[in-house]
Amino acid sequence: MAETTLTSAPERPGRFREFWSYFRENRGAVIGLYVFATLVVLALTANLIAPHDPTVQYRSATLVPPVWQEGGSWAHILGTDPLGRDLLSRLLYGAQLSFLVGVGVVLLASTGGILVGLVAGFAPRWLDTIIVRIMDIILSFPALLLALVLVAILGPTLLNAIIAIAIAYQPHYVRLTRAAVLSERNKDYVVSARVAGAGRARLMFITVLPNCLAPIIVQGALSFSNAILDVAALGFLGMGAQPPTPEWGTMLAEAREFILRAWWVVTFPGLAILITVLAINLMGDGLRDALDPKLKRS
Repeated sequence: MAETTLTSAPERPGRFREFWSYFRENRGAVIGLYVFATLVVLALTANLIAPHDPTVQYRSATLVPPVWQEGGSWAHILGTDPLGRDLLSRLLYGAQLSFLVGVGVVLLASTGGILVGLVAGFAPRWLDTIIVRIMDIILSFPALLLALVLVAILGPTLLNAIIAIAIAYQPHYVRLTRAAVLSERNKDYVVSARVAGAGRARLMFITVLPNCLAPIIVQGALSFSNAILDVAALGFLGMGAQPPTPEWGTMLAEAREFILRAWWVVTFPGLAILITVLAINLMGDGLRDALDPKLKRS
């Protein structure tokens, strides 16, 4: 009797390996990921690697240039600001605040937006229409202008800036979640779950939501970078973090009158914002390419 050899079908690569194979095809996204990871490490270790306290004023060392310029000092590698505070230390601690703002805005906006979007996707037509119209009204205002008005009402603090920006960004998550739910809720797996007796909450959060996360993750990455830009803009206008908080936008506002005689006090905070936002946007493009099935190569 001839022996039969059973050959198992080749295993499909894990989800992470599949995601990484698509993500790394975008070299800009990989570079952005490495830069972003480096910035996160610097922010998390700012307490250890910052050479000075970011709020201590060295009155005998005001507007000291960077170390490579004439008059610079190794005690202040990137120089000091008009009050004698070490610029490198303020940039490192400012990275902590910027990432805190990004995480806070994304968590608040996405949590509220996903909940409202799920409700709109499963709600009766009249309730869905009301929710969509409210979101349209909010979207009719520029996000920064709406955040500026909300901060003016709530008071100019960093926490209020986070709340205001999250409210301004929430409609994007509502619309994305609602559109994804509407495209998913009539598919066979959802109908099968409904026939099997799954309740409304289970359908929303267990059955449908996991299949709607791809565009939400991409939107979260883009919102992260936009939140850093907007909170810097609010800080520059005096409506965000208040001095002596080492926030990048506030640093720009404090130094703008010294731009001609001390280029470093404006250039380095501006470069920090530019590099951070660019890295996150490049990473977001890679996430979009890797998570959107329409963009994946067959």
